[in-house]
Amino acid sequence: MPPVIDKKRCKRCGQCTEACQCDVFFGSKKAEVPQITYPDECWHCNACVEACPTKGVIKLRIPLPMMVLFKEAKIRKEGKK
Repeated sequence: MPPVIDKKRCKRCGQCTEACQCDVFFGSKKAEVPQITYPDECWHCNACVEACPTKGVIKLRIPLPMMVLFKEAKIRKEGKK
């Protein structure tokens, strides 16, 4: 599931496109809202979210299997305390 960009709040700086290791935003033009060209290539690494200077503009939609693993790991970690 690809990242979601709030087009109204995006400053069109291109930092998310530079931070993406997978070229999900391939072909995006400077001074325009980044286009998600390869949504299936997204690793959900959060690099684009962290690179964005305006917090909350880019959100990741984590696939359900990954969410289950995250919650399971969190429960195990909390149980060890």
